[in-house]
Amino acid sequence: MIDENDHQYNPKAIKTSTSCEQIVSLNVNDRILSNHLGSTSLSSQTQSWESILEKSINAIVSIKANCVRSFDTEESDEYFATGFIVDKERGIILSNRHVVSPAPIVAQAIFKNYEEVELKPIYRDPIHDFGFFKFDPSKIKFMDLVQIPLCPEKAKVGIEIKVVGNDNGETLSILSGTLARLDRRAPMYGTGNYNDFNTFYLQAASGTSGGSSGSPVLDIEGNAVALNAGSTREASSSFYLPLNRVKRALKYIQEGKEVPRGTLQTEFEYKPYDELRHLGLKSTIEKEIREKFPEETGLLVVRIVLPKGPADGLLIPGDIVICANKNMIANFTQLFSIIDDSVGKDIELTICRGKEQIDVKLKIQDLHSITPNRFVEIGGSIINELSYQLAYSYSWSVGGPYIAESGYMFNCASVWCMSIITSVNNIPTPNLDEFINVMKTLSDGARVPIKYYHLSNVNNEYTSIICVDRHWHKFKIAVRDDTTGLWNYEEMPPPSSIHTYKPETAQIQTLDESLQPAGKIWPSLVIVNFCLPYNVNGLRNGQNTQFYGAGMIVSTEPPLIVCDRYTVPISVGDIFITFANSIIIPGKLVYLNPLYNYAIITYDKTLLGDTPVKAIELSEKELTQGDSVYLVGICGDYTPIVKKTTVKRISNVYISKCYPLRWRAVNFEDIELDDYVESIGSNKILFIFTIFIPIITNNFNLGGVLCDNDGNVQGLWLTYSSQDSNYKDITHKCGFSISLVKPTLKSFKIDEVPKLHSLDVEFWTIQISKAKDYGLSDEWVRKVESMPNTKNNMLTVLSILDSTSPSGKLLEVGDIILTINGNMVTKVFDLPTAFHYSEEVDVLILRDGKEMNIKVATTPHYGKETTKIIGWSGAIIQEPYEAALEHVKNVPTGVYVSFRSDGSPSLKLSQGVWITEIQGRKVSDLDSFLEAIYAHEKEIKEKPEENNDGYVRIKTVNNTNVTKVVTMKLDPHYWGIWQLVEDKEAKTGWKFIES
Repeated sequence: MIDENDHQYNPKAIKTSTSCEQIVSLNVNDRILSNHLGSTSLSSQTQSWESILEKSINAIVSIKANCVRSFDTEESDEYFATGFIVDKERGIILSNRHVVSPAPIVAQAIFKNYEEVELKPIYRDPIHDFGFFKFDPSKIKFMDLVQIPLCPEKAKVGIEIKVVGNDNGETLSILSGTLARLDRRAPMYGTGNYNDFNTFYLQAASGTSGGSSGSPVLDIEGNAVALNAGSTREASSSFYLPLNRVKRALKYIQEGKEVPRGTLQTEFEYKPYDELRHLGLKSTIEKEIREKFPEETGLLVVRIVLPKGPADGLLIPGDIVICANKNMIANFTQLFSIIDDSVGKDIELTICRGKEQIDVKLKIQDLHSITPNRFVEIGGSIINELSYQLAYSYSWSVGGPYIAESGYMFNCASVWCMSIITSVNNIPTPNLDEFINVMKTLSDGARVPIKYYHLSNVNNEYTSIICVDRHWHKFKIAVRDDTTGLWNYEEMPPPSSIHTYKPETAQIQTLDESLQPAGKIWPSLVIVNFCLPYNVNGLRNGQNTQFYGAGMIVSTEPPLIVCDRYTVPISVGDIFITFANSIIIPGKLVYLNPLYNYAIITYDKTLLGDTPVKAIELSEKELTQGDSVYLVGICGDYTPIVKKTTVKRISNVYISKCYPLRWRAVNFEDIELDDYVESIGSNKILFIFTIFIPIITNNFNLGGVLCDNDGNVQGLWLTYSSQDSNYKDITHKCGFSISLVKPTLKSFKIDEVPKLHSLDVEFWTIQISKAKDYGLSDEWVRKVESMPNTKNNMLTVLSILDSTSPSGKLLEVGDIILTINGNMVTKVFDLPTAFHYSEEVDVLILRDGKEMNIKVATTPHYGKETTKIIGWSGAIIQEPYEAALEHVKNVPTGVYVSFRSDGSPSLKLSQGVWITEIQGRKVSDLDSFLEAIYAHEKEIKEKPEENNDGYVRIKTVNNTNVTKVVTMKLDPHYWGIWQLVEDKEAKTGWKFIES
């Protein structure tokens, strides 16, 4: 249920009323909103609540639903609510608008006896907080259906009520209360959220909570006198929607007709007579109205008129409504009964403006016409027409392409949700149709300008560049069909072409002599931009969609650039390279180092024309503590950073595990420089206003190199990603020895795929003083002390990175390394030569005070962590990547759940578990996973009676080997199967396949 004081409006919470409001459609001849206590019959007073509730409960259902796409005011997620049967013959259930939802949803109703049926959303009011579901009554086999009559006329101040429903996730709860007010203003739930208006609400002292949205408010006769909608935290009060307009809408639906709803795009508010006099109401008019409506205490006043609406320029805030079509008007019901019955026609309002009385002719607009019923999916983004609901929230004009979910394509351009697109590729987009037409003309990968503004600041227009995505995601249009309850998709034709880049030549900036040796490095520095389309390998594009960093050209033949793995963290994504701050071309990943913080990308060198780029010169000298060195870096605005400094320290670095689990660098030493230089490397991003337009500040050092006075590169200045104690992403920079990159470059230059061997354990140093406590002999102590640069340390096994590998099975945490292949290894700098190029090594260890010699096969790595990804029921399924195996003693056999989409069936699964069985079929890898899915689909087609209502049984195992069996209801309409498979011919290296 919506909380009036919860302005954060979290639709991901259990929906008791996640968006609340509904018109209090009061009947002119049957005024129920009275401040007077109505008399209650003797029979109702003596009736027992027990018998009434026993019968009514059979009509009340618990609703579980998934909002499958963000749309309008709604965000995708799962929620629980309540509804009740109002027509048992037709199978019509009443609930709140924010439950039925303007967005696409999939919902089920669970009856008292735990029978479950599918629900079809058939109507949601554009403004007021009510809507209807439909179900097939024949599906209920084991109980007799009953319905609850709608009796708005029986709502009286002082009557005892019961709110019966799914309260705070409970299957059934009964809460008592007393109606205290019938004329409360519609509650407000925050700008940008769903808000009801142009109606009264009822109020009672009843503490309803999450899940009770859509509950009937019952009187002692078993009649529904109102619909539960919202509550307030500050007082134990709940708000209920009167049922007059609900009853009217139900009648139209029962007759198979569209519910007529009109609008002036104007909000009215009810003001008492004392305030009306301040606005200029004449006493003669007040006297006449009081005589006509003796129970009324005020009139309607114009509060907001939306620009470009039917009343724009004709009504103004402060206008007092006296008559409509010459009929005296005193409340919402009287006015909107006329408006709703006059769609497409003119009406005449008589208003008081100051001391002047004016007749105004207004054309009634169809409210459904400005309530969106379709959306566009493109580039992982969702765009719909700006609705009346949101336009009202910001007092803005209706219409225009509204970003409900910024997704991949718009996130990469820093165009966030709740933005309105005004033009694409310099073509105006005043509405959704024009936006669709423009996007159809653009080639895949085209970089085009976009103009937009954010609803929170409509006076400021912004520009950006979007890269059109037609390769990671489909371009589709969805249209709502109330006969089926589904949104039907139409896939747009494929793009006419793939964007091609023309060769260009740029001049490299000449740096002043005072900036040397930066001038020698500058032609080799570029900016690399990586865009993340899917949440794989523990990365989350909801947190950071694009990554920027420095790239260093290390070879021009073949063209190769090295950058850190913060910038290019995985193989799935788009890469763009900026040369000379003038040319942007796509890049392609060729190698991800599995242990160290660098990646290697390539590019089409012909696209650079005669641009004088060159490869950096690599030094043969290894940096040591105390060495003088130059840091040459590149800033976000493509200006250089140059600083002569000193190597302060070279030491081991431990990067803690991140959650979700993702790659981290292990077994390396970093090169620390003086404090001032480190501060240059701090990451600073400014956010302008509240709409989060990121601006990289001038002193944002993207990275660079460490070199000597002649420009020979001795190390790289790289960004490392980690998390703080609150699991918030943080970064830091440090130096990295160039000697660890040279072997990889050598392989590429002779056209070989680099092959790196490793032991799947994390090493750390241990002081020999502590090693002696573990049984290290004096002989080994003397050997360590006699070796140069050991710092009297040795290496020990800190953790097991992969317990399934040979090294993971043979080595144990706490093992102290004495020798590898007969050579003493006392620091992590010694590890590359010890085993990176050996298929098997002899390791002498100290374990439990005893020396042991073991032969260990190393693990080969080829620079690609992931080669296939499957999307299924909203989950991203992949083979377990390396970070997912860390510290898992017994790795399950199966496929790994890397991510779950909001609003999808996969929310029933836990993230970070292994799927080992589907419907009793064993799963060992991605191929057997697909076989199990397709076998189940085939089985259901051949034996539909064994469909199990669409549920599938899944066995999962977590990283501590706890087994669970969950059932998940499949939803192939919104959440089908797709694959990303490695494709060397594709420009991104990947191919999208939709099953």
